[in-house]
Amino acid sequence: MSQSAVSSANCSPAQLQTFLDIATVAAQAAGAQLQHYWGNLSDIREKGRPGDLVTEADRAAEQAVLEVIQRHLPNHSILAEESGQVGKLDDEFLWAIDPLDGTTNYAHQYPAVATSIGLLINGVPQVGVVYNPIREELFQAATGLGATLNRRPIQVSHTPELSQSLLVTGFAYDRTETSDNNYAEFCHLTHITQGVRRAGSASLDLADVACGRLDGYWERGLSPWDLAAGVVLVREAGGLVTAYDQSEFDIMTGRLLATNPQIHGVLSHELLRVKPLDKMSGNAIPSLG
Repeated sequence: MSQSAVSSANCSPAQLQTFLDIATVAAQAAGAQLQHYWGNLSDIREKGRPGDLVTEADRAAEQAVLEVIQRHLPNHSILAEESGQVGKLDDEFLWAIDPLDGTTNYAHQYPAVATSIGLLINGVPQVGVVYNPIREELFQAATGLGATLNRRPIQVSHTPELSQSLLVTGFAYDRTETSDNNYAEFCHLTHITQGVRRAGSASLDLADVACGRLDGYWERGLSPWDLAAGVVLVREAGGLVTAYDQSEFDIMTGRLLATNPQIHGVLSHELLRVKPLDKMSGNAIPSLG
């Protein structure tokens, strides 16, 4: 079933707008917490893998989001980065919440940080809000309702050639432990584009593709809360979101390719032809299939 078909089968535009308004209130409540703790952290911990941080700002922002959503939509399921799962992942309505996307950036007062709130309806991202309270940038989108930045419509870029493009990516926390990383892709695409950036916030990377600042984004090793909101932004801004091979995007795989329509096919081709690097030697190794 197509994205629009899922939407029309379950929610009217008015219902989607209501969900978008609730997500916006929740994101702004979280943003107030992030502004409060900015530069005032006292509790920074690693959750498991090196570099995977959590702070009191993450927890306060998530609580603010949960309070808003559960007050207005108590029967909806939730998947949140810090507190985990409430309800079932295959429920009709599932909120995917990252209260602070870019915690490492936040801990260093590097302003590429955001609260990301996405609503999946029957497994398909349909509503998304990404809010950077430090730069005061509010990205909003819902299926059929378009995408905006600070209430003004946005669209993806029209860059026609990969050689003229500016891309963005990220590196998973387990990048030093597995050959299924994107180091080789990063190097290859750096050589055949105008550049590849790494900002450290997946939701903002997708938002920047949606508003045309960047032409394309690929990454692996992500969680639904990293992607749900940004996917809606890119699609509603006229972009394409698929798997690396241009097959249908599945949010549970943790990997995606999101671009303007002009470079999508050629970027997919380039990604698929790159062999991964051996994490120990730095040499190319055979594809894992």
